[in-house]
Amino acid sequence: MGKISSLKVTNLKYTYNNNYILNGLNLDIYEGEIVSVLGPSGSGKTTLLRLISGLETLSHGQIEIYEKTVANFKFSAPSNERNVGLVFQEKILFPHLSILNNVKFGITGHNDFRNKRALEFLSLFKVEKYADSFPNNLSGGEQQRVAIARAIAPNPKILLMDEPFSSLDENLKIILREEIKKIIKKNNTTCILVTHDTNDALSMSDRIIKLEDGKITNEKN
Repeated sequence: MGKISSLKVTNLKYTYNNNYILNGLNLDIYEGEIVSVLGPSGSGKTTLLRLISGLETLSHGQIEIYEKTVANFKFSAPSNERNVGLVFQEKILFPHLSILNNVKFGITGHNDFRNKRALEFLSLFKVEKYADSFPNNLSGGEQQRVAIARAIAPNPKILLMDEPFSSLDENLKIILREEIKKIIKKNNTTCILVTHDTNDALSMSDRIIKLEDGKITNEKN
């Protein structure tokens, strides 16, 4: 059985203040593959993730998820219809919800199941003791772990992570990279990891690509 294309980006262009952030980018990722994207600041890494997730609207090119077009120059499917999990550098947790309810937010099913699954992921990321606390009571690193748990708990088909380990200490990074990779592989999730840390890329990825001047300039398995 051949590989299944889970994400295809074709001739993607994106401009900001008349400058090309992405300039004719093409990328094909297969189901269950973990791809790391390296590149200098301003090379378009975060913009790529925001376009895939639907947080930005593209004006040129096409994005397909499982061979279904989710965005082109005249159409853009809403973010909540793309089955994409997001972890960005900004820890975007709901301040008015408890940590448990933040992680429960995207999980479907009856309440007992949602509670159980959310607690499992809080435990996995070593923040279960904060289940009844609120985001502003947690440190930056703890909030980031909750954000990762919230993105993965609903079992998205595609997981997009932008510098997810940047606020964590080295020992915790090593543990979480291993745990996240295990979950991704078990669930056959497709993952794009944007990072400046080559250790993140080398420890987690099936493939590493380099983005420069809005294009892929280098790729290695």
